[in-house]
Amino acid sequence: MLWRTVRCMDVIMHSSSFLLPKRHQPVNKPVKNYALVVLNQQLPRFMPRLWDHANLRICADGGANHIFDEMYQMTNDEDKKSTRNKYVPEIIEGDMDSIRPEVKLFYSSQGSKISDKTHNQETTDLHKCISRIHHRTPDHEKPNLCVLVTGALGGRFDHEAANINVLYLFSDMRIVLLSDDCLIRLLPRTHHHELYIESSVEGPHCGLFPVGAPSTSTTTTGLKWNLSESKMRFGSMISTSNIVQSEKVTVESDADLLWTISLRNLT
Repeated sequence: MLWRTVRCMDVIMHSSSFLLPKRHQPVNKPVKNYALVVLNQQLPRFMPRLWDHANLRICADGGANHIFDEMYQMTNDEDKKSTRNKYVPEIIEGDMDSIRPEVKLFYSSQGSKISDKTHNQETTDLHKCISRIHHRTPDHEKPNLCVLVTGALGGRFDHEAANINVLYLFSDMRIVLLSDDCLIRLLPRTHHHELYIESSVEGPHCGLFPVGAPSTSTTTTGLKWNLSESKMRFGSMISTSNIVQSEKVTVESDADLLWTISLRNLT
């Protein structure tokens, strides 16, 4: 008789509750630690919510310019100076080729750590930021950490591709790339995944596809067009323009997949 042992994969639960106001967090979901990375692009309209959720805030070089210039427009503060004093990143990281001198001077005077990586031109500013978070977070705390990244989508496509590549380089971390229109997260093949949909702020449009290697078997529940041990690869079938139809979506695959979902007009 042939015996075969099937390893039961652990399940990773995902939620976009960081898009909800902090006072409206679901009581039945575990509290996560959030880190926020701000890249050099226009801030999303829900930036104050992300800032409030984060325990650590890092600006990647020119991202500091956007905090300095744009946060005042997104808050109800009456005084621009008080707003700037309130929203101060703990760290500014990068090669310092984009941050304006007056912005660098202001945040330095407010206590931000300036980490000048001019000598390192081999990695992107996002890679530098994630690497810092990765090294400072103990392994036992990584499962409860989620890194939120703004400014990673839109603009030049080679920048977008590099940012998506960071998801793969740090696949042992939960990283979410955010724009005004959508979010992207990596679903590693090492786990099964449960995505809890916050329907007031995200959906219904979504997509699921492999990057880097094809999937020979992907199965989902909770979508209008579910996959059942389906094959996916570029040049053939991938799941785009799908629709979320349940509060929970499950995904099992033999390949690393990117999950993306549309974001509603948050106010």
